[in-house]
Amino acid sequence: MPLDDHEQKILAEIERQFYEEDPELARAVREIAKPSRIGVRLAMLGVVAGLAVVIGFFAANTVVAFLGFALLVGSAVALVAGLRSRAWRSTHDETQSQEPGDWQDPFRRD
Repeated sequence: MPLDDHEQKILAEIERQFYEEDPELARAVREIAKPSRIGVRLAMLGVVAGLAVVIGFFAANTVVAFLGFALLVGSAVALVAGLRSRAWRSTHDETQSQEPGDWQDPFRRD
């Protein structure tokens, strides 16, 4: 259910007071909301590089291959976290008029 004009004015006033009372916290909150495209791209690069290291060094040097596997797993975890964050943000932006508990995780298996 969308907010009416009076509720939007009240919300805008609360937001203005928030920025005035604690600008440092407001700046930190604004930075959290920014999607990190570099993080997702870097994680994708890490997955590809880790896979290449595993394939290239598996038979020759298992220690290097193990490090490549660790890079692969770590990058995959970061990639999934970044994609979930982006999916939540886009879903959250589209469904702002719904109740807060209505959001469903697109990567969740029931």
